[in-house]
Amino acid sequence: MIKDVLLVGVGSFVGGSLRMLISKYVQLAIAGSFPLGTMVVNVLGCFLIGIFSSLSSDNGGVSPAVRLMLTTGFCGGFTTFSTFMNEHATLLKGGDGFIISSLYIIASLALGFIALLAGRHLVMSFH
Repeated sequence: MIKDVLLVGVGSFVGGSLRMLISKYVQLAIAGSFPLGTMVVNVLGCFLIGIFSSLSSDNGGVSPAVRLMLTTGFCGGFTTFSTFMNEHATLLKGGDGFIISSLYIIASLALGFIALLAGRHLVMSFH
């Protein structure tokens, strides 16, 4: 368990650092207020987690520990959006498929946005 936590921590550190660098670079390179840097990181993270989650020791890929570091660690630090999309794809493979995965996406986006607004409202009520 400690080994897994350390692997995820190292991957997270590298992923989070790269997220900041790539996002800032893209945002500085492209003028405007649209958050293109974040969008680039999110899409790139989805592409990478698609690759990393498909690697298995069965097909000559990587060990479960390395896959954990790359998916939960690196991609999780790089962007949680990639994990969100990977979980959506996993739900699609399940017995309930499209309905459950669609509910997961809708509920996550709606509740996440409501929570963000609630947090902002809470802080503003004290100012």
